[in-house]
Order: sequence, then structure tokens, then C-alpha cells
Amino acid sequence: MMNKTFIAALIGLTTLTGSAFAATEPGGFQGPDRTEAVSVAQALELSDDAQVRLSGVITESLGDEKYRFQDDSGNLVVEIDDDEWRGLEVTPETRVTLWGEIDKDWNQVELDVERIELAR
Repeated sequence: MMNKTFIAALIGLTTLTGSAFAATEPGGFQGPDRTEAVSVAQALELSDDAQVRLSGVITESLGDEKYRFQDDSGNLVVEIDDDEWRGLEVTPETRVTLWGEIDKDWNQVELDVERIELAR
């Protein structure tokens, strides 16, 4: 009888501990970073591979993980991989902040998004 009680308690404790670890989000530094906040107009003039931070709205989906992003100075195409959304849902009225890298090809400029969050 005592063995059954001990085993039941051990299983319960293991289940609770496993659930607590499974529910935790990965942590990390929360504070200022070196990524420069710029407008779309400024981003369009930067060199290839420049790291930037933009705030504005996503106005439409262009397909193939590409979207049109807009702020008060203009718009540009951004590429947001499906895994970067992390469950975030936005509409054309939702202000977001994007962190990413400028990708210049011939006469086209895009932003390869590395992180997306709701704007603060």
C-alpha cells in the first residue's frame, strides 16, 4: 500500500514539474539594443545588410511570406518568415515594430524581418 502511494505521489510530482518547465518561454535581455530606429524613407537609402528597426503597420499580404509595410514616410516590402510571427496576429490597423536587415537587389529594397512585436 505504501509503495502505491509513493509511486502515485512521484508520478504526480513529475507531471507537475514537467508542465511547469514546458510552459516557460525562453528568456533573454530586455533593454536597449544597437539597432537603429529609422523611417521607411531612411531605410530605403541604407546600404545592403544594414540592421534597422521600423515602426508602422502592415497594410497587405503579398504572398510567399512577403508583406507591404508602411509608416508616415512611405512603404516597402518586408519578408517575415512564418516562424517569426510566434502566434502574433495583426491587422492593417495594428502598429508593429520590426527588427531586421536591409536586403538590396539591383533596384529593389526589402527588409528581411528577424523579429516582430506590437509597437509600444
